[in-house]
Amino acid sequence: MPTNRAGPERPRRVVVVPDGPILIEGPVEVVLDDGRRVVSDRFVVALCSCGLSGTYPWCDTSHRRRRPP
Repeated sequence: MPTNRAGPERPRRVVVVPDGPILIEGPVEVVLDDGRRVVSDRFVVALCSCGLSGTYPWCDTSHRRRRPP
């Protein structure tokens, strides 16, 4: 596990929201499938899990407009 000068870091919390985003304690660096890296320094980051977001990989709440099957 990575360490900082103050000692070992605690594990990051990841929350999977049913029919919603994946919430991750930030800051985070996300590596996309094409190798690009995107960074957010927010204290909680919402990642899109439905693929509908116009700001992918970040969630823009597009999942709310999706009709259930």
